[in-house]
Parts: sequence; structure tokens; C-alpha cells
Amino acid sequence: MRKTVLVHSMACALISGGVHAAVKVTDKTFNTAASMLAYTEFELSGEPLAETLGLDLDVLDANRADEPTPFDFTAGIESYEYSEEAMYALNYQSAMGPHLVNGPQNIARGGTLADLGKRVLIMAEAVGFPADEIPQGMYPLSFPYASANPAFAQAVNTAPVNGDQLTIKTAKGTEKTVKTQVPAYFRDYSTLRWSGSDNLLVPAAVGGILLKEVMWSQDFLGGMHVAETDEEVEAASATMDQDGKHKLGVSAADGFNGMMLTEQSIDKLAIMQNQLGFDGKQLGAKITPQYDPAKGVVYFPHQVKVTETRNNEVGAIGKLEVVDGSAQLRDTWMLLWPLAEFYAFSDQRTANTNQNPAFHAVFDGAPFAAAPAANQANDLANAVVGSDAFSLALNLSNLTVKNLAALHFEPKSGTLVDSWQAGKQGQHVTTFDAAYVLVALQIFQRAQDALPVGYAAGDNGELNLKTKQGQQALDLIRKQADFILANLKGQNGLVHDGLTLGGQRDAGQSVDAQFAAIRGLTAAFLATADAKYRTAARELFIATDKSYFNANAGTWLAGKQGEYTPWTQAAISGALRSAMLNLRNEGAEQAPELELAKLSGQYVSWFRGTVNGGMQMAEWIGDSGENVIEGAGSDTDEDGVPQVTAAGGQHGTAMVMATQAVVSE
Repeated sequence: MRKTVLVHSMACALISGGVHAAVKVTDKTFNTAASMLAYTEFELSGEPLAETLGLDLDVLDANRADEPTPFDFTAGIESYEYSEEAMYALNYQSAMGPHLVNGPQNIARGGTLADLGKRVLIMAEAVGFPADEIPQGMYPLSFPYASANPAFAQAVNTAPVNGDQLTIKTAKGTEKTVKTQVPAYFRDYSTLRWSGSDNLLVPAAVGGILLKEVMWSQDFLGGMHVAETDEEVEAASATMDQDGKHKLGVSAADGFNGMMLTEQSIDKLAIMQNQLGFDGKQLGAKITPQYDPAKGVVYFPHQVKVTETRNNEVGAIGKLEVVDGSAQLRDTWMLLWPLAEFYAFSDQRTANTNQNPAFHAVFDGAPFAAAPAANQANDLANAVVGSDAFSLALNLSNLTVKNLAALHFEPKSGTLVDSWQAGKQGQHVTTFDAAYVLVALQIFQRAQDALPVGYAAGDNGELNLKTKQGQQALDLIRKQADFILANLKGQNGLVHDGLTLGGQRDAGQSVDAQFAAIRGLTAAFLATADAKYRTAARELFIATDKSYFNANAGTWLAGKQGEYTPWTQAAISGALRSAMLNLRNEGAEQAPELELAKLSGQYVSWFRGTVNGGMQMAEWIGDSGENVIEGAGSDTDEDGVPQVTAAGGQHGTAMVMATQAVVSE
């Protein structure tokens, strides 16, 4: 009880003091990789964080702002729901990529809209979701393009379909009973298409949406539910969904989204495996579990131009052309993290006796294919190429982690470098990527060794397979973390943005780099249990807070103003969560910067000031507290974020984050 009161009072003090950053959006483009990384950190810093800190999630109500505390509401509702809804905006509504009907899985089924329709109905039945409740006008993507204009391309259908009466409490404390409307676009997405994209296939962008998909799929499909009542229950066995009483998914609605997202994940992995392997000359190079970069490098090039054709009246992959053939570290770690999550989610190794039975039930042949016996034996030498979820994750994660070491690791310096092309490593190290690769490697090691991932990535688990690849990942984590501490940290206690091997450190010490390093060093501590990384992360957080926290703005600025991107927001969210869960004062530790109440208050002022304050360009209606109300404006919960139809552009803008903003006092 004392913890909740402290958090509440600190958060209220920061808000009531008029703390609020000024945010000027300078680029409304949607950056898939950056935004989806940020939204993953928002997800983890949402319900899972609030619950770990003692919140009973059942007391949250999207229509009761700041209850039970501003922190609980900001984390458990706003951060969490923005994360989920942005994924749907891209994956179901935008049309900014090839349509699932023209993807490899549906082509194998016959390739028609009718074939996809049958598949969707099978998935809906597996979770007990009524077919007539599936949203109309969905445009499920095989993969998204690297960037897009999220302004709507046509007038949105806002005709009221039905409504309800609610009592709401807004962010400004106004309490009232209102009559709401449900507009047509809430159930029919056909008028929510975006205005255009760059048609570039970039591995980091594919990894960004894959990460969002698999994190939510694990959440949605991590249990089962009673078919008659929709009540969530723990899966007692992998065959419980076959008893006539239970269905897959923690609820029918969540289960259906888990099905759709998993189907989309498998599609993009199949495309990568079969079409995107690059040997330096051409795409489509063969990828197998026996891949050895010493015998010929195969990797995913940084930029591939997609020429779309039309099939089934929607987009399909036509021509693929490499326009940037380099291998980039950011692409690699942004693929490795979700591939590791997907490996753990779909894991069918017989050695993993700790796998969630609910996950086994999803991948037991219906509704998703099981892995062949050769891939259940935990032996890469005898593993085979497959089109099922686990075989794809096994094959692609193996390629990605081997390329991380072979293409990017410079052994003399003991660090990963930014780029590789035509057999030559670049000489630059970017701190943001050197830090976040520690996060990806931590999850990879946990997946290989059958330790919990997803929301439970901080738990010890009951099993540790101590695989060869897991131990190699731990070794690389230690080397990279040690390099950061020895070479990237300046005399003022802050890290530099990067360095050139054999040369000088970059002059800049950005907010992004500090928080990414805190996030990465915390991951290194959790992976290795070496207290020196926790100590270093604590020291860096204290130095960052002293140097950059601007009390007038309620956020961190290198000066009176600074440029924020979704990369910035990702790092801040991840580092704040690390501080609250793993770095906060314990025992005799008394650093004022790492008191939980203070951190919780900063979380609220940062999120309200910079995310709600402008970077989150729009808000979906429903789960985050926004409603369409008769006679009211377009920000009915008064949190500063407008509804999609009033978010700028000729017809409105999707519920996603801007690519760039200037934040000031």
C-alpha cells in the first residue's frame, strides 16, 4: 500500500506543477522499424510493468483517467493500448505492403480470396470467435514497407452504427455521463487506407512488425478459455482445446487476433527464407540450418525495392531489386530479437519440457502446422528446411546470429560494427545498436536455453538447456557490454554516440544513446548475473538524469530543446522500465535518482508530455479511453491526442507515432 501511495503522490506532484514539454512535430512520416520498436517497449512498459509493481489490472478502466493512479493509468492503459492499436493500424488497415491473400501460405492453398476466407474461418473457429464479428475491409499484410504516409487516402466512413451510455472521467478530471456513438470505420476498415509508402523492404522494418506480432501473439495465445463463458483458464494440457469445452486463446477476441498475427508472422518468415537470402549477387540464395558463413555468406540486404503487381484486386510482390546490398547491424538485431521470441513461442523441441501447453496446442498441426521430427531434436546438424512456424524460426534465427558474429564482430576490438559489404567490415560503432544488440542476444540466449521470454523475460524459469548457441550468445554479450564500458563512456559519466575503430569517439552524447545503453547494460546484467553491469547501468542512469532531466519539460533534453524520434521513445521507455524493475534502490542503496516514486513520476511526465503531447498523432476509440460522443469534440478524454478523423491531413491520420519532433521546455 505504501508503494502505491508514494507513486501516486509523486506523479500527481509532477502533473499538478504544470510540467509539460512543448512538442513540435517536424515529420509526420511513419517509420516502421523505429515506431514498432517503440511500441514494443511501450507494451512491455504497459500492463506487464504496472502489474509487476503491484497493480491489480482488473481495477483499470479506460474511461476513468488517472485511476487508481496517474502512473497506473499511463502505463496500464495508454502505453499498452497505443502499442496494440498502432500494430492494427499498420497490419490490418494501412495497405502499405503485399496482401496476405497473395502470400506464400495462401498461394500453397490455391491463391484465391476464397482460400484465404476459408483459412480465416478455420482460425476463428479454433478460438471460438464469431465469423460475423470479424472486421470488414481488413487488409492483412505479409510484410510492411519501411516508411509510409499515415494520412488517410480518402474520406473515412464515420456514419454512426450504434451507441451506448457511459460515465467517464477525463484526463482533466471532468466527470460526466455521455452518449457515445460507434462509427462505421470501427467495424469496417475499408476507408482507413494510408496515402502511400516507399515500397522498400528493409529487414529492420520487417523485424519491427514481427516483434510486435509475436509479443502480442504470446500474450493472446498464452492460455485458453471456456468456450461458453469466454473465461480465461490456464492450459492444463496441449489437447485441452479438443475437449469440446475449451478454445485456444485467452479469450475469443484476443485469440482471433493472435491467430491473424501468427499467420502474418509465418508469411513474412517464409518470404525471407525463400526470396530474400542474398549472396552478394542475387536474391533467393538457399538458407539451411547447416548454414556456415565461412563457406559462403548469405544475408538479408539493407534495402530491397518492391515493385507491386495486382492480384485478387490487391497488392502482390512483383519484382524484387536490391538497392542497398550492405548488411547493417540495426537490421540484424532488429530481426534477431523477434526471431528469438518466435522460436520460443513455437518451440517444439522435445528437450523443452517447460513449454506452455497452450503454445503446443497452437502448433500441433491445427490450426498451425507442427514441426517435422528432425527439427524437434535440438540438433542443427540434422535439422531440415521447413515451412512451419518453428522450422522457419529455427532456420532464420540461426542464420541471423551466425551473421552477427561473422559479419559484424571485429575480434581485435571486441565489438560489433555497424556495417558489412562485399567482404569488408565498416569501422564505425553506434552506441544505440551496440547496446540494443545486447537485448536481442539476451532474448536469443533465453529462447535457445528454454528460459521464459516475452513478458516473462526477467524470470529464471525451471529449465536451462545451456545450449552451445546460448553459451556463445552469453560470451558475445559480455564482450560487447565490456566494450561499451571501456570505450564509449566519457569522463562525464555519459556515453558517446559512437566511435570509429582506431580513431576518435563521436562528439555527441545524445539522450538516445544514454537510455539505449542503460537498457542494454541491464539486459547484460540479467543475462550474465554479473553485478558490474547493473552498477554501470545505475551509474549511467544517475549521470543521465543529473545532466539531462529538464524539470520544466518533465523529460530529458540535452539543452533546452532536443530532437525526439521513435528511437528516442523506445530507449526512454525501455530504460525507465529497467530502472523501475532492476536498477532501483535496494538495501543500502540511496540514490535519489533511482527511487521508485521518482521514477514513476518521471514516467508520467515524460509520457504525457512527449507522447500524448504530440508524437502520438492519433488515438483509436475504445480501449484507450477515447469515445465518439454526440455534440463533443475530437479529444473526448481530454488527454491531448485526437481521434483519427481529426488528426491532420485531408481526411485524418492513423493512430501511429510521428517520425520526428522537436521537444522543448
